[in-house]
Amino acid sequence: MQEPIEWREDGNPFSPRFNDVYRSRANGLAQAQHVFIHGCGLPHAWRGRDEFVVLETGFGLGLNFLATWATWQLDAARSERLHFVSVEAYPVQAQDLLQSAQALNAQAPDAELLAKIQHLAPALALAWQSVQPGVQTWSFDQGRVQLTLGVGDAREMLTRLNVQANAVYLDGFSPARNPDMWCLQTLQAVARQCRQGAKLASYTVAAQVMRDLTALGFEVQKRPGLPPKWGRIEAVLLREPKR
Repeated sequence: MQEPIEWREDGNPFSPRFNDVYRSRANGLAQAQHVFIHGCGLPHAWRGRDEFVVLETGFGLGLNFLATWATWQLDAARSERLHFVSVEAYPVQAQDLLQSAQALNAQAPDAELLAKIQHLAPALALAWQSVQPGVQTWSFDQGRVQLTLGVGDAREMLTRLNVQANAVYLDGFSPARNPDMWCLQTLQAVARQCRQGAKLASYTVAAQVMRDLTALGFEVQKRPGLPPKWGRIEAVLLREPKR
């Protein structure tokens, strides 16, 4: 249950299992903001809503969750509630979540957001000590923020969930190194958890992923990436998926 991580000299976390980094070598927090948060139209998209639901594939070290939670806290016009739903087959140790947040110091593009993330990380790490296989939910911010985590095979966990996501972060290890996370069947399971009009964002511009998303009813567009990556995708679900 405790996935080993290699912490490189440059402060970046590396997965021996997938022979890949957990986040952008250039700037992990900037990737969370530029690719996922802004790629899904946040913070504007949650304003005026009672609840906003984010679905993520690949919780990893929790950076996207922490960055989304921090962005939500810093937005005076935020939704009443934030529900973040994620799946993860190989959960790391709680200490790695804390180390990940602290390692952002040298590469933070936004000092206020960084400070907020590092303030929130201990609460996540404390809850994480009870992580176990299957689906579990933790509450933060007096119940206004919920984190639902499915620990296990992504497709199996997605079929056990029952959410209507407003936004989707596709953030597993790269399609070349972790193809099951990006296969058509997994993307179908993601689409079934989305409401019509849901926005989707990902760092990958893999042609097959884009074709599969299009076939599932998403309108997919390439956008400028975060250097050194040249591209990323933004998509919107145009039709109600079959459940």
